[in-house]
Amino acid sequence: MIPEFSTSPMILLVWVVTGYLLGSIPFGLVVAHLFGLGDLRQIGSGNIGATNVLRTGSKFGAALTLIADAGKAGITVLLARSIAGEDAAQLAGFAAFFGHCYPIWLKFKGGKGVSTFFGLLFALAWPIGLISGATWILIAGIFRYSSFAAIATVILTPLFMIIFSQQVLVALSIGLMTLILWRHKENIIRLLKSQETKIGQK
Repeated sequence: MIPEFSTSPMILLVWVVTGYLLGSIPFGLVVAHLFGLGDLRQIGSGNIGATNVLRTGSKFGAALTLIADAGKAGITVLLARSIAGEDAAQLAGFAAFFGHCYPIWLKFKGGKGVSTFFGLLFALAWPIGLISGATWILIAGIFRYSSFAAIATVILTPLFMIIFSQQVLVALSIGLMTLILWRHKENIIRLLKSQETKIGQK
């Protein structure tokens, strides 16, 4: 369910801090500023992620944000794994995810973590990343709700881990699922009230 912790606590702490700082880079705000799209915190949902960048009308900006937010988590995991090991990779990856959701630079008001979640999955176990990504695309294509697709996908991902013999990642996937569901609590309420914004709507 969890990796064997063989790396020294001090090294693990270094990777947790490194992961958090990398994850807390608000690429959505950076992209919006560079493209003159305005302050994302004052647009749409106020979120700093790719979905809200898309609401500005810039598909290219949204794509860049998605890649950057996913990439910062993926790079963190791959670096930690290659230098320290699997235990450091998982902790650093979770820290990057947490940093995206609660960045110190923005008074701990960050994104909802979906792109970062997928970046983690692809770096930790790319087959699970592909399956979860395909699940999101399928559900989003059918229902046209980005939030619903994300919620359904993160709930299914721990099951994917078990089915495809990635038990060492189950605890991490449950932790990510819990945090993403918490970050989407307002979306869940709007979905239940049929008030959620569909993909493509501003």
